[in-house]
Amino acid sequence: MGDYEELLKRGMKGVPSRETEVDRFEMPMFRVQKSGSRSVLVNFSEVADALRRDRKHLMKFLLKELATSGEAKGTCLEVQGVFSTDAVNKKLEKYVDSYVKCPECGKHDTNLVKEKGFFLLKCEVCGARESVGRV
Repeated sequence: MGDYEELLKRGMKGVPSRETEVDRFEMPMFRVQKSGSRSVLVNFSEVADALRRDRKHLMKFLLKELATSGEAKGTCLEVQGVFSTDAVNKKLEKYVDSYVKCPECGKHDTNLVKEKGFFLLKCEVCGARESVGRV
């Protein structure tokens, strides 16, 4: 039995170690600046582009979740009210879970498409198609 253990150890040394799969997706975070009674999401366009989502869709979601009004100005989003960076980024995480992350495989390589009046989340990795609610 000793020969077997020795051969097994020698064989296992030649096997490359299995590394965990690394997800290329890095969750973008908003940078929020306060401007009087308003909050400015200074990198709003960058975040929307990183998520590969329409800016209007993301803006509509955020304004609804924050229960406020706002408008896009260039690459920024100005919202009425003072919100902390943490509060805004928690809403962003909720958006990613609902409209970016594939419910089947968990990857973020998805597209949001409208078919026959419904929004569908289509995964480029596993091919899953999931209906998502309106904003």
